Parts: sequence; C-alpha cells; structure tokens
Amino acid sequence: MEDLVIRDAEVVDGSGADSYRADVVVDDGRIVSIVKEAAAAGCQRPDAMRELDAEGLVLSPGFIDMHAHSDLALLRDPDHSAKAAQGVTLEVIGQDGLSYAPVDDRTLAEVRRAITGWNGYGDDIDFTWRTVGEYLDRLDHGFGGEGIAVNAAYLIPQGTVRMLAMGWEDREPTPAELDRMRQLVAEGMEQGAVGMSSGLTYTPGMYAKDAELTELCRVVGERGGYYCPHHRSYGAGALEAYEEMVALTREAGCPLHLAHATMNFGPNKGRAPELLALLDDALATGADITLDTYPYTPGCTTLVALLPSWASEGGPEETLRRLADEETAERIRHHLEALGSDGCHGVPVEWETIEISGVTDPSLAGYVGRTVRESADLRGETPWTVARRLLRTDRLGPTILQHVGHEENVRAIMRHRVHTGGSDGILQGGKPHPRAYGTFPRYLGTYVRELGVLSLEECVAHLTGRPAARLRLPDRGLVREGYRADLVLFDPAAVAAGSTFAEPRTLPVGIPHVLVDGRFVMEDGRRTDVLAGRAVRRAPRPR
Repeated sequence: MEDLVIRDAEVVDGSGADSYRADVVVDDGRIVSIVKEAAAAGCQRPDAMRELDAEGLVLSPGFIDMHAHSDLALLRDPDHSAKAAQGVTLEVIGQDGLSYAPVDDRTLAEVRRAITGWNGYGDDIDFTWRTVGEYLDRLDHGFGGEGIAVNAAYLIPQGTVRMLAMGWEDREPTPAELDRMRQLVAEGMEQGAVGMSSGLTYTPGMYAKDAELTELCRVVGERGGYYCPHHRSYGAGALEAYEEMVALTREAGCPLHLAHATMNFGPNKGRAPELLALLDDALATGADITLDTYPYTPGCTTLVALLPSWASEGGPEETLRRLADEETAERIRHHLEALGSDGCHGVPVEWETIEISGVTDPSLAGYVGRTVRESADLRGETPWTVARRLLRTDRLGPTILQHVGHEENVRAIMRHRVHTGGSDGILQGGKPHPRAYGTFPRYLGTYVRELGVLSLEECVAHLTGRPAARLRLPDRGLVREGYRADLVLFDPAAVAAGSTFAEPRTLPVGIPHVLVDGRFVMEDGRRTDVLAGRAVRRAPRPR
C-alpha cells in the first residue's frame, strides 16, 4: 500500500495547462499515480496508508526560489520556516558572485567578512568544507546527518573564484590566473553546481571584463550549466548592461538567467517594455534566456555595496582604511552624491531612499528602520556622516532597503514568458525585506487573486515548471507520475503574505501543507521536524 493519497485536490500541475480535479498518490518520495475526477467517475479510488482531504485546496509542485541567500541559514536553522512556510521546496543559492565555495583559508575569511550583511559572519557555523562538492555534501548531511529543511542547488560564485585565484585587485588576470579560474569553475560544475553567478556591482567580481567572463561562461555552457549575473547596472546603464550580458553569453554558448531583472531608479520609470523588447529580439534569434524577479518595488543590499568600486579594491580592511581617511572619505562622498558611483548603478545616491534594515553591532540598533536621511535629520548631521559612521562602526556590516522601484515595471516583467520567481531574500537584520518571508504567497495572493496580473495556472508555471526547466531537472517542477513529490497545497481564496515592511518576519497564511520528497515539512500550517532537503546536483554532461 502506498504512503499517501491526496484526495480531491484541484491540481495546477506547473505546465501552465488548465487545472483539473484528481486524487494524487505518493509513495517512497515520488508521485506514483494521478487519478483524475476520481470521485465523479465513481471508479475504484486509490488506497494508501494515509489519506489527506484536499477539498478546496490547490495542489501544485513545490515552489522554486531561483534567487536565494540561504547559504548559511540552511545550516544554521533546521526550521527554516522563512522558506518552508511559503511552499518553497528548492532554493538556488551561491548568488551574486559571492558565497563560501570554492575557497581556501584566506578566501574563506575574506568572503565571510564581505557578505556578513547577507548571511551573518558565521560564528555558529563549522566551516569544514573548501570545495563546491564538500559544501554540497555538508548540505546533504546537515543537522546530524538528517539533512536540511528544503532542497538547495548551488551556483559557483564568480567573485569568490576571482578572489581565490587573484585576490581583490582591479586588473586583468594573467594567463595562469585565468586558467586557474577556468579550472575552479570546471571543478565546481563537475562536483554538482548548476551554473555560475556574478555580482558585477560587487567587488571583486565587478573587476572582471567581458573577455574574462566569456571564458568562464564557456566552461559553464560546455557542462550544461547557466550563467546568472547580477549585471553591471540596474540604474542609469540598465539596458546597456542587459545587452552586454545577452551578447556575452551568446558568444560563450552559455544559457543566460538574469538575476532579479528589475528596472529600478528614476531613469528607468516606465521602461520595462524596452527591456522586454530587447529580450524578445534575442529569443527570436535563438538565445536561451530566462529571468527572475520578486513582487516588490524596493531592493535590498549592503550599504558598502553603494561605494565606488575603487573604494573596495584590496578587500574589506582596505575599504575601512579608506573610510577612516578624511580626504579619501570625501572623495567617496563626492562619487556617491554628485557623480553616481558604479556601486550605486551610476545614479547619485538619494539618502531618503536608503533605509537601514540590519546591523551587526547592537549599539547601532536605533538606526534600523529609518532612512539615512531621517537619522541624519534627527542628529543634525549630514547623511554621509551617518552612513560613514555606520560603515566604520559596524565594520561594513549594515544591510539596507533601497526604495527605488516602479510598480508598473514590476507587473510588466512578471508577465513575460521567460519569467520565474526569486525572493532575493536576505534573512539577516533587524528588519529584513519582507520578500524573504513573503515572495511566493504574495505572487499568488496579490498578483493572481487580487490584481489578476497573472492567472493561477500561469503564475504556478512561473514558480515551478519553468525554473525546473532552467535548472534542467528531469523529475521536478511538475505534478506528473514518476516525479519527485515536492508538493504544495494552498487555499487560493486565502493564500497571502503575512510579512510587511513593519513586520517582515510574519509567516504567510493559506498554505497548510508542504511536502519535500513526499514527507510533510509543513502540516496543518505548522512546521514539522522533518529534514527532507538535500543538495540537488546537476549530473555532469558527457563530453
């Protein structure tokens, strides 16, 4: 007898096709039978050891978060309800060109400092790994060998690779250094990574020129992976930056997935159709492109990321040294406020849009939840004085929300046929962006039920089948016989994000059941103690 039968579910199967009513039978972690319209047909209904009445609920594949920052959270928090409660059954980590493998001892220490704002410093983590394969093995055997809350796939971080091969210098690599980077990327792919990410407004990855990136993308494409860049500008040069990535990956023969593909900042208001036309033209001529977005207007990053790239050359300690020097700090301010630094996407910073969302030093907690300008006005100081103090005192740790988005762009991009969902959720900080806890129910509740921007079937396909196809996963992302039983049951009339900018860690409503590998990680709206998640590896492509 099978493990579980889910009775009378409204199945939205992840393909975009019309929903249908069915009994779905799960056994040994897979969907073994789908009996459509079982009750109405009066046929022999499937039996199982356990029966779940899904009347009034939609059954869909588990949601795939195509842009997650849970690299340490998956090893720190066995509960991980931030994602499990949303119906996320697979996260793609290693994003924006900075993560924790491959590394050596020096690089690990540097990258931990560089992305403290994203993941915490990691004092509570035993960093036993150095290679991509060892990190994936660690995910497989998290929490005493039981596993992790949800599945995870990994992108090789190009900035970390560059850091490992040649440090933090703003220069072109030597032939030997480029060969070393190619080797590191090839090893990571062969050990199970699904592709490579870049953070081209983050140091040191942003120092790479197109020729260097093209060579690394060749390695990724040859091994069946994809390139996921946070490209060089989301502001003044956004369209040119998108064009650059399309051209680069086509030359390299590598599929392209555009990370958090927004059109933000004042210069891009109402310009989403131009981006979509650019993508349509490339797709029409054979380009392999997908993208992800989150259903919110503000962005989220670290405060230090706004600085001009020259201010971060040499690594975190050099950045702090420059901030301590009065003359150099004034140059940084001028680039930020007058010229528009490359770290701020070529747009002069508007301090009234920069809200501090997290700090690591408890003495700075009073700045959290206020914009830099608000804190400056309260203290009778200039915004730069406040920002500089935060960077120095918190040793580059502050995270920020950047209120620079446009709702019409958000809606236009999410309608596109190559769109997928990604939270870009940073889980650290006193008041993190609510997208970390709310992205997927917000798509379903706000943009499907309330606004009708997408149909339910379309939206589920954007969150399941389409990302699984990008990841080239042969048995995930659809409700099909033989597929993995990574499944979500939600109430389409009630599903909604609970998280808000005021209360960002509130869990969603209307998602009572979530299964990973056929096991309930959420049951009746509560997190179980099941740790069914594992590393999802790309099988090496024969060459």
